[in-house]
Amino acid sequence: MVSVDTEQRAESRTGGADADRRDHARLWHITLSVAGKEAPLKEVRRALEQLAYDHPFLLNSRYANDHAEIRYWEEARDLHDAAAVALRLWGEHRTSAKLPPWEIVGLEVIGRATYQQRVAEGYGPPPAASMGVHPF
Repeated sequence: MVSVDTEQRAESRTGGADADRRDHARLWHITLSVAGKEAPLKEVRRALEQLAYDHPFLLNSRYANDHAEIRYWEEARDLHDAAAVALRLWGEHRTSAKLPPWEIVGLEVIGRATYQQRVAEGYGPPPAASMGVHPF
């Protein structure tokens, strides 16, 4: 799922008037879901901990022996760039972090304002409440 926040919708309606703002990077909250054949929990945890070390903006990971969910902040010019980086994350770190050979099964990219609104309304994870790598 990909979300376009209110700020980005307003920019697209104004056309060139806000071109300078679009050129500046913004923060996007990413939730990447992966799944595949079962792997030993100890190996999954170690791999996700290595991914967190390799990718320092990782907020938290939740895992089981056949799937995982990774949440982090990405800085990008727009939603499309943030999604492209997120879709490459698992594959680019598969070898270095010794990640399981799972595939991406879900992606959510939301703007900072949308994330903050969800948290304020009680629909999102509390900010930085469960940083780290945890089992489901």
